[in-house]
Amino acid sequence: MGIKEDKNGVIKLKKINGIIMQYFEWYMECNQNLWNEIVEKAEELSNLGITALWLPPAYKGIGGKNEVGYGVYDLYDLGEFDQKGTIKTKYGSKDEYINCIQILKQNGIESYADIVLNHKMGADMLQTIPASKVDWGNHNQIISDQETVKVATKFTFPGRKKKYSDFEWNWTHFDGIDYDNNKNEKALFKFKDKNWSNAVDEEFGNFDYLMGADLDFANEEVVEECTNWGKWYLDITKVDGFRLDAVKHINANFYRNWIRELRKDAEDELFTVGEYWSGDVSKLHRYITETEGEISLFDVPLHYNLYNASKDFNYDLTKILDKTLVKENSSKAVTFVDNHDTQIGQSLESFVDRWFKPAAYSIILLRDEGYPCIFYGDYYGIKHDNIEPLEELKILIRLRKEKSYGKQNEYFDNPHCIGWTREGDEEHLKSGLAVLISNDTDSEKRMYVGEKFAGEKFIDALSNCEDFITIDEYGYGNFKVKSKSTSIWVEA
Repeated sequence: MGIKEDKNGVIKLKKINGIIMQYFEWYMECNQNLWNEIVEKAEELSNLGITALWLPPAYKGIGGKNEVGYGVYDLYDLGEFDQKGTIKTKYGSKDEYINCIQILKQNGIESYADIVLNHKMGADMLQTIPASKVDWGNHNQIISDQETVKVATKFTFPGRKKKYSDFEWNWTHFDGIDYDNNKNEKALFKFKDKNWSNAVDEEFGNFDYLMGADLDFANEEVVEECTNWGKWYLDITKVDGFRLDAVKHINANFYRNWIRELRKDAEDELFTVGEYWSGDVSKLHRYITETEGEISLFDVPLHYNLYNASKDFNYDLTKILDKTLVKENSSKAVTFVDNHDTQIGQSLESFVDRWFKPAAYSIILLRDEGYPCIFYGDYYGIKHDNIEPLEELKILIRLRKEKSYGKQNEYFDNPHCIGWTREGDEEHLKSGLAVLISNDTDSEKRMYVGEKFAGEKFIDALSNCEDFITIDEYGYGNFKVKSKSTSIWVEA
């Protein structure tokens, strides 16, 4: 751990080799008690090497106690009001949430809140308004004359009784919706005198609209209310940062200004990562430019490389980092293997095969680029799909904490066997390691770990290879890996 001095002269610990853990999966059964469960696990997670938790959306959603969090209803209801058939959210009460964040802080773990501002669902009243149908395949194409529709756009939050905010949402705060209650018709409607935002992804011609009642960020009242809510949320919860949902559907200028305003108000860094779901790294670069570097992004292109490598034994492993954010702009890359959207049964299903997961996690945890995020479903398993915990993951997390330091040497010289080494540093006792990954036959590679290890014996921390390897006088070892597996060699 290094130290730094903030502007108030207070010495803070600067986390080295930090790890985010996404602490939920889509089908988890937490019985409205997740915040309390995290409190019980906080010390254990901290000792393991977890330095931040990405917590699920904490506010009341359309699904009540069963709402994962993305069908947003009332942003001000953190499990405090009797709305949508429940007081607590799926994860617990407001007081439990705030206590959870405090306990995590006491254990040296930051909390990143999942923020969903793209849409709202579960309106309290319907409104009759003029709108036109838009083509699902091309959102820029209007396919009907203007008609009268009855839509779920009036949000009054009667259960909250104007506590915290008296703002009420109506159809003018949205630009479109996907259901007409007049005709019980599922279609994409754009409201009269409204336009989709231009600073969004160009899929479907324009991908401003995603779901529900779509917020109109050209409306100054919407921007002001979202900013006021963000400041309130920070003040109430004391979270350390944010995970921003569905950023490619929201005007990039909004989030650039929103996070700047919150950082100014909080006088804090507020680490922020956005979910821009695209396998095209050029789109991620563009978004980083549009937001002037204020927001990091999940490395979706890397996820797809890992997924494709897990499905194809002929995959060229030397290209596994090609066209990824971690390779091209590592300071803005949050790397991950899987998440709640890629798990089995979800809309972006692309779950990395079990045999390749130790390799995939080695790539995000044991290299010196990027900020890695591990998935709850890999660490604890996914009961819904009978998926067992990835036992190697706990070992890999500890290796990042204890061993993965120093100069990195690359050996991406064989399409079916790649490796790298970390030479270690003086600050971390016995640090340094060598990683070897094969997607074909048993292999061996001569790699340099440093002359300071001359004569020392190395063992495979994953126990896939039982041999000892002795480092020669020049600091090299002939490291081995079994067929279609991963070995991580550390000093015995």
